[in-house]
Amino acid sequence: MERTTCCVVGGGPAGMVLALLLARAGVAVTVLEKHGDFLRDFRGDTVHPSTLALLEDLGLAERFGRLPQRRVQTVQLPLGPDRSLVTVGDIGALRGKYNYIAMVPQWDLLDLLVDEAGREPSFSLRMNTEATAFLTEHGEVPAGRAEPRARGRVTGVRYRTSDGRTGELHATLTVACDGRDSLARSLPELGLREFACPMDAWWFRLPRRENDPHGLVGGVGDRFVSALIDRGDYWQCAALIPKGTDGRRRAAGLGRFMDEFTAAVPWLADRVHTLGSWDDVKLLDVRLDRLRRWHRPGLLCIGDAAHAMSPVFGIGINLAVEDAVAAARHLVEPLRGGAVGLRTVRRIQRRRLPTTVATQALQCFAHRNVVAPVLSGRPAFGDAKRARRLSELVTRSRWLNRVPAYFLAYGALRERPPAASVR
Repeated sequence: MERTTCCVVGGGPAGMVLALLLARAGVAVTVLEKHGDFLRDFRGDTVHPSTLALLEDLGLAERFGRLPQRRVQTVQLPLGPDRSLVTVGDIGALRGKYNYIAMVPQWDLLDLLVDEAGREPSFSLRMNTEATAFLTEHGEVPAGRAEPRARGRVTGVRYRTSDGRTGELHATLTVACDGRDSLARSLPELGLREFACPMDAWWFRLPRRENDPHGLVGGVGDRFVSALIDRGDYWQCAALIPKGTDGRRRAAGLGRFMDEFTAAVPWLADRVHTLGSWDDVKLLDVRLDRLRRWHRPGLLCIGDAAHAMSPVFGIGINLAVEDAVAAARHLVEPLRGGAVGLRTVRRIQRRRLPTTVATQALQCFAHRNVVAPVLSGRPAFGDAKRARRLSELVTRSRWLNRVPAYFLAYGALRERPPAASVR
């Protein structure tokens, strides 16, 4: 019988941060990652100031600084009658050592965390290993099966490797960090509350030149909103399109999209031809939801497994990492003692839920008042003059200008790692 103290399902940022913090505190932790590597394109590559500060607390700032990266300090949007770019958020104006967002390929960050965790004898990572069902005191709960009620404490997972082998890993606590398609979401007793999303997102890349704008740059086109992330020699581009219109828009032809995109971002007109086909444009099915309960005995959900975030504000990864830090702080001592009660996992949800609710409320507000109107051909906030007045208020007020910058940088609540993990 295979056994560990904490089984972490999913090797993304939340899972790897949690595993590192627990392993450093002497807790036996095993991470199950269904893929053979971390090389996935168009994943969130943002490392926010709160995460940069965490890496410094863990003694990893110097190693992280050697990774190839681009620093983003400003958010610019096309405002006013001439749609000129105006800075609406200046992270560089915030106090503190880390007044920027580091754009780093997520696989580089994960490799760093894995390498550091691998120095701890209590850490184990199993790649090409997918959790397929939860084990409980009263049997197995297969993925997708609707159980009328909880069937006892979760005691681990059944897994399958890429070469077809199966097995069971028993654990004192299982933590679901496997994203918005998490195995845990098949458990009906956790519930799921979904919020309307007016858009999906197209992701693609375009070349960047030295005289281009810097930072995060927005644009508005014919029934879509664009966001451009400065990656140094290229732009990581997102185009928000009306929900469910991917097939129809693709059928209209890539040339039409290029025309619409350059109408919104005219200074990129000379390089959209680098999109050779629709294969270069990836679809993200945008969701916004959260579990009503993030736990049951023996099981905890964090990150996207507990709350899928919209790409609006680009803070989903930051929230997931903060979830992991808060969870580690509450779990270290119970796991060292060999038992994690329901009170402990409830306390973690109570700690993180207000931040999640507040962030999703802001995203819903942006969906209703900005994204949905623009995608339907109407002005933001229902009135062009009102939208212009609000934009002028934000850009002219030094205090208001820093509010979106601080929220983007740190979120609503900063978390500190457990003392046992800091070196």
